[in-house]
Amino acid sequence: MRILEIRDEYDNRGVGILLYYEKSHCFIVELTEGSDEWTAPFFFAPYVKKGVFTIPRSDSLAWVRSRIIPPSRQNIDMILRNHHLKEYDEMKFLELSEGRCSQDSLCVKPVAKLPEYVRSRQEHNVTECCILAGRKLLGIFADDTVSRIDMSRLAGIKDVDKIINNASLFESCKVGAGGYFITFNNSIDIQAETLYKEGDRVSLTGSELIGFVRNGFADTTRACELLDCSRQNLSYMVRQGYLMPVKEDVKGNLYLKGDVIKNLW
Repeated sequence: MRILEIRDEYDNRGVGILLYYEKSHCFIVELTEGSDEWTAPFFFAPYVKKGVFTIPRSDSLAWVRSRIIPPSRQNIDMILRNHHLKEYDEMKFLELSEGRCSQDSLCVKPVAKLPEYVRSRQEHNVTECCILAGRKLLGIFADDTVSRIDMSRLAGIKDVDKIINNASLFESCKVGAGGYFITFNNSIDIQAETLYKEGDRVSLTGSELIGFVRNGFADTTRACELLDCSRQNLSYMVRQGYLMPVKEDVKGNLYLKGDVIKNLW
């Protein structure tokens, strides 16, 4: 993850933080606490008017693209060659220009660590998200809370009705970059803060839930060890209904999906 401060050079103040997750090419803008439509970048005025300071990835990317050479530029191939780039890369062009634009006095500068206001907000980010029956989700958040989220309560969000009415789309749910959102088919996002606010708290911490998963499940090898039997005997027990697998055709180890997805960020 790359961290850049968004600064207003006119009055030499920071207005926010730009996070960039390299592997998923995802940008997230975090505006400073107390930002308003006069102090925040004009692009984000509709959000700050609503008291929203964490900008969704789509509009964070749109802001970045508004400050760099567009991929549709007529001589883009020559520009790429001149900068020794093999392909169009928003982050590379942002670094080359330091995010400057003729329309305002903003720029971006690399910083070593996150400011406290960003770390505090990230406590509401998602670390795990599992699908449940009845179009519900079980979410674990960075502050170790667990919530049950009923998708029908989010029906007012754009395209959520598509998720509710399409089983395969619903089952594509995964945690997005940095836990800032969950995404369905990598095309419909729901912000972590919305999930945190709308979910019903479960009287169980994330650590306790993960402990149950770690200690309450066994793969085929472990089950054979516990029962002191062969794989053939175990298969017979399943066929006879003595054992019911919670997930079939699992080969090898089981992993937390969230831990795997983190390697895509």
